[in-house]
Amino acid sequence: MFLRKGIIATSGLFLCLFLVVHLSANCILLFPEEMAREAYNSYSTALRESTMIKIVAYLLYASLIFHVVYAAIVTYKNRKAKPDLYVLNRSNENSTWTSQNMGFIGIFILIFIVIHLANFWARIKLGLGDSVGLDSRGHVDVYEVTYALFQNIYYVLFYSILMVPLGLHLNHGLKSGFKTLGFFHKKGLKILAKVSLVYAAIISVGFCVIPLIVYFK
Repeated sequence: MFLRKGIIATSGLFLCLFLVVHLSANCILLFPEEMAREAYNSYSTALRESTMIKIVAYLLYASLIFHVVYAAIVTYKNRKAKPDLYVLNRSNENSTWTSQNMGFIGIFILIFIVIHLANFWARIKLGLGDSVGLDSRGHVDVYEVTYALFQNIYYVLFYSILMVPLGLHLNHGLKSGFKTLGFFHKKGLKILAKVSLVYAAIISVGFCVIPLIVYFK
């Protein structure tokens, strides 16, 4: 059981790091249009052409799969045996609504990931969906794909609203991930709780408002 939770924690922390990079890249969309198009497509091209980034991408895909699969297994076993969700059993920390419903929240996040990948990754990597133009380098115009989706108010609302469960998941998951891996320092846990809250707020609010800003630009 600890091995499964360790995999969930490790993969989850790696995904938390990825979200920082992803949000930073999305901030490019806030630049003036021509500057944003050039910078965003240059960034996307650099990702595609870098061997190191490709290796990191495979690690990301693996982390996402492991995180979802093992989280589902642990949640199922916990529901059957009805123990606490994490190794550190303190009722005052594990009795919140979020901690009791991480599996339920995770379902919404999984739905978001599937739809998000279908609209971005599948179009860019596999060429599926509506045809898109090419940038100045002859690659798929990633900026145009992103901008077009963020001009669809239904997708923007879906994208922004689903950042709420993501924020809840990150706030609880970041704290629990470190605890599962053995971080038990009393004072450190209090600091970690604040850091987790700030991190979750920045990530969820950032991903929430960028599509709205792009839509109303």
